[in-house]
Amino acid sequence: MKLRAATVILITLCPLAASNSRLPVPSAKSPSHQSAAIAHTYLGFDRNDYPGDAALPPLRRTFSFVGYWLNEPPGAASNTWTGKRAILSQRGFGFLVLFNGRAYSQLRALSQPGALGATDARVAARNAARQGFPRNTIIFLDQEEGGRLLPEQRSYVFAWIDAVTAAGFRAGIYCSGMPASEGNGKFVVTADDIHDHAEGRSISFFVYNDACPSSPGCVYPQEPPSPTRSGVAFASIWQFAQSPRRHEFTARCSSTYSRDGNCYPPVAAGAGSIFVDLDSATSPDPSAGR
Repeated sequence: MKLRAATVILITLCPLAASNSRLPVPSAKSPSHQSAAIAHTYLGFDRNDYPGDAALPPLRRTFSFVGYWLNEPPGAASNTWTGKRAILSQRGFGFLVLFNGRAYSQLRALSQPGALGATDARVAARNAARQGFPRNTIIFLDQEEGGRLLPEQRSYVFAWIDAVTAAGFRAGIYCSGMPASEGNGKFVVTADDIHDHAEGRSISFFVYNDACPSSPGCVYPQEPPSPTRSGVAFASIWQFAQSPRRHEFTARCSSTYSRDGNCYPPVAAGAGSIFVDLDSATSPDPSAGR
């Protein structure tokens, strides 16, 4: 996912270079505490552009699930994933269903940003149904700007979550799992901020944290790292590598990336020319979208 610039004290990516550049965030220890290790984890990928039908068999040799956009990904003029659910399902992929949300620059002048959140949620639900995703599929709102949410962002995000739930789907959010400085030695993690203000809402968390450590970098272990290692104990999905890599956070694992800074699947798997962001999850179908 391609990151947008954050605002004021929020200045800080989920991927998605051509399709995956992100902005830096400060490094510090998250206030979240890690929970017990997950018994089994699964490897997936996400990217802004559909990789092509021919690439699916080799990609499936490495990945259990794939990110699937319901609208135009960040910075894109069109959505090349539209209509591809059936073939992805036939190839055995699980789904990480994504909806591109609004940047603060699009919300700050609105008197009722929550109304736009509800409207966008209805679009997300309608698009999910049209693409063949069943009711109760988890749709993840792409909230890329890190730091503490400003009032307009908070209104938009929670209105989106409420309206997606009312439409018969489940709500998730893609957001930063990395500490952002608020000055005077204080840090905030976006995932914690949203979680702490959820007021009983059921939300699944897909967090990004590509800092090495705890991220292992662009690697393909048989047992991917647990999402709890992201630093956010309640995360069910962790984006632990991005294309291109962010140099300020990946110096200690730079050798795991290619010379151009991107993360490519193993050449031996037959998909070594397609750069990706790497995700680990506690399910082979994180959105329950099959």
